[in-house]
Amino acid sequence: MAVTTGSTSQPVRILAISGSLRQVSSNTALLQAAIAAAPTTVEMRLYGGLGDLPHFNPDLEPMEPPVVTDLRAHVKWADGLIISSPEYAHGVPGVLKNALDWLVSGEEFIGKPIALFNASLRAVHAQAALTEIVTTMAGRMVPEASITAALLGKNLDAAGIVADAEIFGQLQAAVISFAKAIESF
Repeated sequence: MAVTTGSTSQPVRILAISGSLRQVSSNTALLQAAIAAAPTTVEMRLYGGLGDLPHFNPDLEPMEPPVVTDLRAHVKWADGLIISSPEYAHGVPGVLKNALDWLVSGEEFIGKPIALFNASLRAVHAQAALTEIVTTMAGRMVPEASITAALLGKNLDAAGIVADAEIFGQLQAAVISFAKAIESF
């Protein structure tokens, strides 16, 4: 966290997780642009192992695969998580739900501040489902830092989002709001 001790301070650490595996994903681009929008007091990383996780199986937990251990380490490193997810059939993509299922039995997620980003005004069911899942898992939702960006049909990559003053401003305000909320917990 951004705790000042003498002349040194640590940045607020945020892990960004995209619920999409698509190469050209609006949700991933939104998170990449959010990383560009982060102030110097925030360190953001984009988690890239979602598609590598095996199907959740509690029988594997005693000797979990290294990719699951890596996911847990990333979540533990972070002071907060920003999740941006598409909506498939009125729900959360299976790969994202699978990742969250792997985190259910650990301590890394409990009490973790969570903001939800949305790349489509129409994806309301996935947002509602994610809110329910995160709350059930004892994550701390930060609604004031959760945003919906109207990217549907714009075909913007991260650079295009950064170049769009309105969306970039929205992202910057959300990341700053989230960092402040994390610091206040």
